[in-house]
Amino acid sequence: MKKILAATLMLIIASVSNGNESDLFPQPAQLASDVDFWVAIFTGYTTTEGVLHDSHNLDIVYERLSLPDNASRRQRQSVSDRRRPHYKEILQTLASGKREGLTKEEQRVLGMWPPNVSEKELLLAANNIRFQAGLSDRFAEGLHRAGLYRDYINEEFKQLGIPIELAALPHVESSYDLDARSNAGASGIWQFTRGTGRRFMQVDHVLDERNDPFLATIAAGKLLSYNHSITGNWPMAITAYNHGLSGVRRAMRLYGDNNLIDILRHYDGRAFGFSSRNFYVAFLAAKEVDQNPDVYFPGLKPAEPIEYSQYRLKKYIPVNQLTTFLGISDSDLARHNPALQRTIWQGSKYLPKGYTLRVPASLIKNSLQTLIDSLSPDIFFNQQLADLFHTVARGDTLSEIADVYETKVSTLVTLNNLTNRHRIRAGQKLRLPAAGPAPISESSMVVRSSPPVTGRNGGAPLTETSITKATDASIGALTNATEKMKVVGDPAGTRALLSDPGDYAVDADHTIEIQALETLGHYSDWLNVRTQRLRDINNMSFRTPVEIGKRITLDFSNVSLESFEELRSNYHRQQQDIFFRTYTITDVRQHVIRKGESVWELSLREYGVPVWLFRQYNPELDMHNVTWGTRLRFPVLTENKQT
Repeated sequence: MKKILAATLMLIIASVSNGNESDLFPQPAQLASDVDFWVAIFTGYTTTEGVLHDSHNLDIVYERLSLPDNASRRQRQSVSDRRRPHYKEILQTLASGKREGLTKEEQRVLGMWPPNVSEKELLLAANNIRFQAGLSDRFAEGLHRAGLYRDYINEEFKQLGIPIELAALPHVESSYDLDARSNAGASGIWQFTRGTGRRFMQVDHVLDERNDPFLATIAAGKLLSYNHSITGNWPMAITAYNHGLSGVRRAMRLYGDNNLIDILRHYDGRAFGFSSRNFYVAFLAAKEVDQNPDVYFPGLKPAEPIEYSQYRLKKYIPVNQLTTFLGISDSDLARHNPALQRTIWQGSKYLPKGYTLRVPASLIKNSLQTLIDSLSPDIFFNQQLADLFHTVARGDTLSEIADVYETKVSTLVTLNNLTNRHRIRAGQKLRLPAAGPAPISESSMVVRSSPPVTGRNGGAPLTETSITKATDASIGALTNATEKMKVVGDPAGTRALLSDPGDYAVDADHTIEIQALETLGHYSDWLNVRTQRLRDINNMSFRTPVEIGKRITLDFSNVSLESFEELRSNYHRQQQDIFFRTYTITDVRQHVIRKGESVWELSLREYGVPVWLFRQYNPELDMHNVTWGTRLRFPVLTENKQT
């Protein structure tokens, strides 16, 4: 690192590494070089440069590279690809045992490694050369934008009882950019995916609260608090924010709940790649810079918070009539209400009843409540406009769309002249039942401009047009010229089910833990074997049901283990996605078991929580052996607004 950064910057970074470790956010000495690396990326390199480095030993930085202004992913790939073979050849030469007659360049590369480096390590390093673009200019912009929300975030996190230092996470996720969109479908400053976002917010074709920095902050706080309640420590709770609870719990079972070093250095879960391994150390680096902006960006001034006037709509109202009356532009209203979807601005939907409108006080002459209450009642409506069309978004499937609009897949196929129910594309406009049949002259709406690409989590085919702004400002994916976040074919479901701590992976002995909503019939279908075969190999008598939390042996003679895992995780993703279109988690209640109480009855009757969701909040609980005095956690569910 000293060879590529100015001495003054290195002195600053060294002082960071030598600081006291936090009890909440530990920074073991073994991670110091990793944190130094990310501090340098965040503060020492702009987006017009980057480094070639070893992906496992972040203190090994081979070369600093310059990039064209506004370089595309392909251009960055090209720059790094031109230099990568040079270092690969050197490392392979050194791995062959050559130590005499080295060139200056070979000596330089060898000198980066410890004196006792093995030939095996050098050979592995030849395939671990990675490029990371700089982010200092984007980080500085993020520090400025963060001023708009930091007071609010701090207050909300204090109320939730979680550390305010977690406000550094959006620097890693999005650089506090409201428009941040990732290739994995994450959105907003907290980079929620749709599935995870729907647990705590309303995400549909009218409102996408992931994009509202205030609502998403509350949701992020609840998610982080939930992660911490499952993992028991903040390093793993933060890692789960990126990697998912299921994978993190598996790593903790293998190495210990607090064995941070071994988990980050040695856990080799199939989806635990560079991004997941580095998410916590990148957070530590972002936290250091966030807490000391004058050290790293002297003179930088954070933006001042905006004073808003707010009003909760009592009825539905067309947005164009509201903006005309208020005397503000659509763009101004949209900028401060980013949860509103394009159906609102296109006029196919009214501003929904129950939505809290937000307008800068400086743009209006009176309070928003006073102004709206003075409007003629004739421009308000008691009902929302019927849905006529649906624009396919990234990850949509026809069955999910049918569920949302309470119709049948066959109806959508007929209305849209679809020749294949599995061939819908992002950006495609689907006619809905309220619009009636398509005119005879109207041709099929299937877009055929480009070949299909498999959707996220095995969903509908996609095209890149579904990504309105796939921004490289999202450090959460740790995007660079050589790596894209992989979400398709994630067998253990860690990407698809980020907030589900259930283990959907198959163990080496071909056994699985039985999860809620699963039956022998499901296993039979996913494995393409008879249920009797599963009963035989598990010594189960006829009609004996599977029990949640128990283990069962499976037969993989007809399908691959990976195919089974993908079918299984997709099934649970779909079930949960449907549920969270109707309900949102707004709170958590504690309950201490008393004599005569049943977990099942408490969950379903008293708290109205499905068993699968109850188990997610109590994943270590043996539901068949609950004793008096056991403390349980029940999520509080609220029905979504009718949009």
